[in-house]
Amino acid sequence: MEEKEVILEAMRKEGVPLSAGKVAELTGLDRKIVDKAFSEMKKDGTIVSPVRCKWEPAK
Repeated sequence: MEEKEVILEAMRKEGVPLSAGKVAELTGLDRKIVDKAFSEMKKDGTIVSPVRCKWEPAK
């Protein structure tokens, strides 16, 4: 499974907006990998930020 898919799955499972640090903790991925994936996912609209510094999958 690709990192982005792992991240989205963890976000959906939690059901609340998460910080990159929390996503790294939940998935076991390195924080740098999560930050890079978040950057790409923000650009393509896969994730949105309902509150400052927290992200969730786009509806």
